[in-house]
Amino acid sequence: MAGTGHIVVQADLANPVAVEKMVLQALAQLGHIDILVNNAGIYQEHPLNETSYQDWQTVWQQTININLLGAVNVSYCVARHMIERRSGRIINVTSRGAFRGEPTATAYSASKAALNAFSQSLAQHLAPHNIFVMAVAPGYVETDMSRVVLDSPAGEAIRQQSPLNRVAWPLEVAHTILFLASSGSEFLTGGIVDVNGASYLRS
Repeated sequence: MAGTGHIVVQADLANPVAVEKMVLQALAQLGHIDILVNNAGIYQEHPLNETSYQDWQTVWQQTININLLGAVNVSYCVARHMIERRSGRIINVTSRGAFRGEPTATAYSASKAALNAFSQSLAQHLAPHNIFVMAVAPGYVETDMSRVVLDSPAGEAIRQQSPLNRVAWPLEVAHTILFLASSGSEFLTGGIVDVNGASYLRS
């Protein structure tokens, strides 16, 4: 069992109509939305020199539709509701790859970089409405999506990218999101918080 005190709504995030329906369904059952965390995403390898032009188009379209436009459209639908209430927080989960690049997953890296820019623009636009927008940029995290590569021969080298000699635990990313969703973090609006164990540093 997943516990009690919650509801489950689903949508194909690449479908703008389905996204709007999902948000309206959530509002109908919950009454209001205080916090939105955009955490859905896909990662597909597509090295340019090994990928056909047709497959290249497919991967880019799928990745942008889900990783970027999915979050953009959910944010729009929820923010319109938050503006009416003059309250809310939107937290977008991006990636270390937005800064360091992903040579064999260029669409993923570009989608996350665009999501960072969207987060900062939205933070400026929504601040007068008492709505705060932040981004969290993890490196590798021990998730189902990363399990295959972390268990592969490349896994050890990935863990060694951090001086902690490991990747992030899901709870560490969740704690960061919880902090940004909590009272007292308002002046971080527009910020991008790195959660990568010093595997990639920027200033």
